[in-house]
Amino acid sequence: MQDQNAAKHSQYVPGFHMLTFGIILAALVVAVVMMVSPGVSTGTVFALLASVCMGLLFFYTRQFATGNQDRVIRAEENFRHYRLTGKVLDPRLTRTQVIALRFADDSELAALAERAANENLAPAAIKKAMGKWRTDHHRI
Repeated sequence: MQDQNAAKHSQYVPGFHMLTFGIILAALVVAVVMMVSPGVSTGTVFALLASVCMGLLFFYTRQFATGNQDRVIRAEENFRHYRLTGKVLDPRLTRTQVIALRFADDSELAALAERAANENLAPAAIKKAMGKWRTDHHRI
């Protein structure tokens, strides 16, 4: 696995993020071209509906997976904070702030979580404030 840092930590699966999306987009374009040409058939309408459906499936499959990952990350980070400090995370922390805090080293987590809550730091600012990066290769 490659090293991670604030500038490079996003993970992409080329077969899903690029190839599958490209095929769905191409199907949609072809279906729209077929719809505007003379002599629209039921097959053309079906092709358009199928490509729109594939696009929605692509979008919602990703949304459901990342939503579930967000819940798991919040639970893990809440437990990690409790294990280190004896207190749960500050409820003022947003979902995106907690997700950013997962990259903080144990030695920095408590202070950075408090600072993020008090100053309402953006996730990018939280990541840049980390002196020691804790990698996460599990989220896609």
